[in-house]
Amino acid sequence: METKNHIEKRSRLTTWILVALALGILAGYVLNISMTAPASYSEAMSLVTTLFLRLIKMIIAPLVFSTLVVGIARMGDAGEVGRIGLKTLGWFFIASVMSLALGLVLVNIFRPGDALAGTLSTTGAAANLATSSLTLKDFITHLVPSSIVDGMAKNEILQIVVFSLFFGLAAAAVGKKAEPTIEAIDGVAHVMLKVTHYVMQFAPIAVFAAVSGIIAKEGLGVLKTYGVFMAEFYFGIAVLWGLLIAAGFIFLGKRVFDLLREVRGPTLLAFSTASSEAAFPKTLEGLERFGVRNRIAAFVLPIGYSFNLDGSMMYCTFAAVFIAQAYGIDLSLGTQMTMMAVLMLTSKGMAGVPRASLVVIAATLNQFNIPEAGLVLLLSIDHFLDMARSATNVVGNSIATAVVAKWEGELTAPQTDKDLATAPLT
Repeated sequence: METKNHIEKRSRLTTWILVALALGILAGYVLNISMTAPASYSEAMSLVTTLFLRLIKMIIAPLVFSTLVVGIARMGDAGEVGRIGLKTLGWFFIASVMSLALGLVLVNIFRPGDALAGTLSTTGAAANLATSSLTLKDFITHLVPSSIVDGMAKNEILQIVVFSLFFGLAAAAVGKKAEPTIEAIDGVAHVMLKVTHYVMQFAPIAVFAAVSGIIAKEGLGVLKTYGVFMAEFYFGIAVLWGLLIAAGFIFLGKRVFDLLREVRGPTLLAFSTASSEAAFPKTLEGLERFGVRNRIAAFVLPIGYSFNLDGSMMYCTFAAVFIAQAYGIDLSLGTQMTMMAVLMLTSKGMAGVPRASLVVIAATLNQFNIPEAGLVLLLSIDHFLDMARSATNVVGNSIATAVVAKWEGELTAPQTDKDLATAPLT
């Protein structure tokens, strides 16, 4: 059993994040109605949020590399890595299709864009987002880093995963001569987990800054203006959560609810900061406490951050068709299915950071001759939408990782924080 002290520490952090979220909303509202220039406060708070996210990014590359290399090296079998990889990608593909299809179905049922049809000009302010389309060639060449140093410097998780796969497999093939190297990297992994603990102490401050800043700038009125659209999208997110949990229940049984309890902290953090990436280190810890062996968690979770952003994918189809509806553009079923196939490709490698989805949507709009200016409709509320999809990304990847561990017979009894601190990464 986990010690009462460890449980209290995690609960305390979660409680402080909730308190910071509530205080952020209150403070933001008060400043919005009392300050003459609330945008200046919002800009100042964005510095705090940016600092926290940079601290998280500082952790990710060494954490992914060290945990993944150790896990693969100790598997010792390229065939085993390939088998787990195929199972992982198979689950991701099914989850991706489900998420994209759900977005299409709901946006066609609710038709939120019809309320704006006929009131918008096809010319207008640009969204100021990079909109170059991601071709198959671009995607494939992007998989492999030209330099691992460059990949780590840019926090390209997919590229780090590819290099770590080769490094880990090579270490396993070398055998005993590589053991000192693997032991050293194992030590790096444990150090990075301790660094993660230190960084997470700043999470409540970052949450307060992020929420109060956006509310101070936009006000609560923005929630009322787009209330129907947001309510419909959050309903869709709730349905997606239900489907993901149901899928997890099929394979994990009642333990899926224990998993949700273990990752509630990182899920709340992702929701509050609107960044899936911010929750990565704590999600990894939560999965290991749940009983997922480190070599599975360290393998599946990083890949999920490129291939399995369920909330972001659902938003892509929902938002793209919404903008078409707002401009009175009728998209046939065939066109929407083609759009879904395009998004299946372009959403892969999508960064788990704020507003990454908008870049993907912008590229998709261009391909289907839908005015990019329509993205401006969503910019004012995108932060609140991003909160929901980021939290969903964490839940989806957590369930996926636990299911793959179950398939591999690598799901053990729950672990304590003391066990994780002293055990080798296997």
